[in-house]
Amino acid sequence: MRNHSRIVSVLLDSLPYIRLFRGSKIVIKYGGAAQINPHLKEQFAIDIVLLYMLGIKPIIIHGGGKRINELLEMLQIKSEFINGLRVTSMDALKIVEMVLSGEINKEITAFLNFNGANAIGISGKDASLLQAREKDNGKYGYTGEITEVRAEVIDNLLEQNLIPVIAPIASGEESGHPGFNVNADSAASSIAIATKAKRVIFLTDTRGVLGEDKEILESLKLQDAQELITKGVIVGGMIPKVEACLECVKQGVEKAHIIDGRVPHSLLLELFTSAGIGSQFIAE
Repeated sequence: MRNHSRIVSVLLDSLPYIRLFRGSKIVIKYGGAAQINPHLKEQFAIDIVLLYMLGIKPIIIHGGGKRINELLEMLQIKSEFINGLRVTSMDALKIVEMVLSGEINKEITAFLNFNGANAIGISGKDASLLQAREKDNGKYGYTGEITEVRAEVIDNLLEQNLIPVIAPIASGEESGHPGFNVNADSAASSIAIATKAKRVIFLTDTRGVLGEDKEILESLKLQDAQELITKGVIVGGMIPKVEACLECVKQGVEKAHIIDGRVPHSLLLELFTSAGIGSQFIAE
């Protein structure tokens, strides 16, 4: 009987959040262990199906850094990172696009569909969804920064009750350009802003944003987060994630979240419980 009461209590606790998010767009950056571990992959798919069945509109943007690194190393193509962003040569771009658009995107889409979702996999090049230019005057090679998101492409898919699964490859701004590798965190941020999403959530392999004492920071305002970057508390691959969160809340997304994708059903815990599980970013 106590078990039954606890289950009912959990369901009642989630009800206000289900009401809050019903009909809303939720952008989810899917990466890290949640994208690799078979058990976590299945639980992620179930979470997405539940969101979908509750009338929420998930939009998924994925990375694929580990698989890209494996193939680049196998083919002896050099690759380096600066401030958490990949420097992409022309040779590397071909591998990046092949892995993201051809392998990982279709794997995720098929897995979601098998578990009861109605998902469609696309690249940022499809229907000119994402356009980009070189980042920092070519400092990162064929790694680009997004200049335009055709939000109507995503909205049209959502109107057909499809879940978009998007590979972060963007078209160049001139004819014949091979395109750009776009950091998946930045792509998620741009898509969340353009589609007027209610939330954007980044699944990572960390508990969230950690302070100087290595304890999780559950809620951060814009200035607090920027100070942590300046002081060197936030470093490496966490920098583009935090910057993406900051840009989202600056541009009208209600909240941005960084959560631990290694925790089973972390999406549901963050969205539908009062305690949450990771770090959230809010406007001043």
